[in-house]
Amino acid sequence: LVVAKRRLTQTEYDLFAASWSRAEISIADREMLLAEAAAMVESNLCIVGATAIEDKLQDGVPETIADLLSAGIKLWVLTGDKVET
Repeated sequence: LVVAKRRLTQTEYDLFAASWSRAEISIADREMLLAEAAAMVESNLCIVGATAIEDKLQDGVPETIADLLSAGIKLWVLTGDKVET
């Protein structure tokens, strides 16, 4: 899961909110309309962080961690009680 943010102008928010409200009450094509409304604001985002729940080290994770660190991104890794994770 990636956590991101974006500052909206009042106009952008108003357009999004109206579109989302129409989509929520729509009977036909509701899922498509919700996706279209979300797409209005889900671009040009600034990544704030990421989280995961899987309790195992997946393929490519060590390389991804190295890439994030070399890009200057601060990274915390919190593990559970298993040595292999």
